[in-house]
Amino acid sequence: MTEHNHQPQDRLNIDRFMAKYDRESDFRRMSGWAGIAVAVIAVAFSLFQLYTAIFGVLDAQIQRAVHLSFGLALVYLLYPARKSWPRHRLHWFDGLLALLAVAGPLYIIIYYQEIIMRAGIVTPADMLLGGLGILMVMEAARRVVGWPIVIVATLFLGYAFAGPYLPGAFAHQGTNLSGLVGHLFFTTEGVFGIPLGVSSTFIFLFILFGAYLEKTGLGKFFIDLANAVAGWARGGPAKVAVLSSGLMGTVSGSSVGNVAGTGSLTIPMMKKLGYRPEFAGAVEAAASTGGQLMPPIMGAAAFLMAEMVGTPYVNIVKAAAIPALLYFTGIWIGVHLEAKKAGLQGIPRDQLPRIGSILLERGHLALPLLAIVYLLVSGRSPMNAALWAIALAIGASLLRRSTRISWRDVLKGLEEGARSALGVVIACATAGIIIGVVTKTGLGLKLGSALIDLAGGRLLPTLFFTMITSIILGMGVPTTANYVITSTIAAPTLIQLGVPVLAAHMFVFYFGIIADVTPPVALAAFAGSGIARSNPMKTGVEASKLAVAAFLIPYIFVLSPSLLLINTTLPKVLLMITTSLLGMTAIAAALSGYLAAPARPLERLVFFGGGLLMIDPNLLTDLVGLGLLVLAYLLNLRQRARQA
Repeated sequence: MTEHNHQPQDRLNIDRFMAKYDRESDFRRMSGWAGIAVAVIAVAFSLFQLYTAIFGVLDAQIQRAVHLSFGLALVYLLYPARKSWPRHRLHWFDGLLALLAVAGPLYIIIYYQEIIMRAGIVTPADMLLGGLGILMVMEAARRVVGWPIVIVATLFLGYAFAGPYLPGAFAHQGTNLSGLVGHLFFTTEGVFGIPLGVSSTFIFLFILFGAYLEKTGLGKFFIDLANAVAGWARGGPAKVAVLSSGLMGTVSGSSVGNVAGTGSLTIPMMKKLGYRPEFAGAVEAAASTGGQLMPPIMGAAAFLMAEMVGTPYVNIVKAAAIPALLYFTGIWIGVHLEAKKAGLQGIPRDQLPRIGSILLERGHLALPLLAIVYLLVSGRSPMNAALWAIALAIGASLLRRSTRISWRDVLKGLEEGARSALGVVIACATAGIIIGVVTKTGLGLKLGSALIDLAGGRLLPTLFFTMITSIILGMGVPTTANYVITSTIAAPTLIQLGVPVLAAHMFVFYFGIIADVTPPVALAAFAGSGIARSNPMKTGVEASKLAVAAFLIPYIFVLSPSLLLINTTLPKVLLMITTSLLGMTAIAAALSGYLAAPARPLERLVFFGGGLLMIDPNLLTDLVGLGLLVLAYLLNLRQRARQA
């Protein structure tokens, strides 16, 4: 059977896998009039976003209301209320809810001038349509995002009403129903706040860009390129997984999606070479999760962070670059040590594609990525850069017959881009509810003060408690909503202690993301175990060990923000990268139990302690840590000599 005949079956298997592990992928695939209607709405959604990007966005609340109207309608049409309902036809109840869901945003669009003139006065009609709109957003979030964000939003709504009855610092004057509905639905402080504003401008266009890159076959190009570069090395397939997931992470918006896209190829390769199933699934999970930390997209959170921090987008990309590279280097080291311990070799070079032929045949597919980085660095707005990138993605595909996409593919890209954005749209709207309650009640400062009091006002314990809070809040929540929640609740704590704003936001972002490989709710690890057919919890533990860099790097850039290129010099950055890499290598050796030879318990303990000291950006700790590493390495070499 030819490769072409394999592709539909492979696509079907990936779709089934994604539907099992990723809520956003479990949608209806309808034919007939219902399928045509949904496709028309999705294409219209993308065309609206392109039109406003080209000719100028509308007034903030109208732009966001139209954006949310499309999103809500598509969610109720595509995602059934119950898992048992069929996926090949539309249920009448969901069709009715789709009409009800758009009533709230349409009410704002139609009566926009009257609502502005009333200046906060809430009428009975406002109460009815606003309350309905909030409920529809919450139910849409349950369907497409999942219960965790709905539960968090519900708890916050409960807190808004319970304020007068709470003891101590968490008490507040409370609010009535009309005041809360008015604040959450008829201002830009709640549902239609900053997250939905960024979704309705930058994020949607980058998701559409990603849809067209997938159409052109960029993912397969990345995997083949990674095979050519690293497949021959010791433990080659695992290093291919790390490299290809890092490349895919530049445009991907989903850890689970990244696992399914690259893991369906790399995990069987790793198992065939001799890696344990748990380790094979863990490598792909850790690397795919790291894709959310990789600029320039960062799971679409980079645009939100720029708005929340109040800094140009290009500064976010620069700040995230070195930590992301350190993270992937940490996984690479862990993979290499595991391969050495198990005596695994790479794939023979004659079985691998050649770099030259890959670049000659499909290298042009990467041109849009290079162009978007250039446009952003040169000062173009993210919206303008995304528009050019979409045009270049389509144009670049036309350069060779083998990669050329048809007009049908162009229309399909508009449809799939809109559908891929639904999780982000609804997550941002729901996160707006949480932000609205925080601004209404002042909860952010109260939580921050409580964490600081718990830590006795000391930075390191506060960082630890903030880490735990961010991991819990990030469990089972998509990247964008994850960041909005953690930055609203946890980041103010660190800012109160004098941590730079960007470092504080990056700290909570990292730990919110790493929840995807942290048991017990480790979605990416469980997805990897599904492909590897391994024990999910053991895969999660292995993934956490491989992703140890993500647990350490945030502490580094909070203690020394120069790692984020904040007020620093090149020599200082290079020194910090060197000591951090030494520290991560030592910790990886401690966790894997191997460096030059199998490490005994005492050596592992010395490696771990020395590694932690090297990571602390301080001359004294670096020198002590280096001394411990040299001692442990000499002991390990002695162990190898004994074995020899």
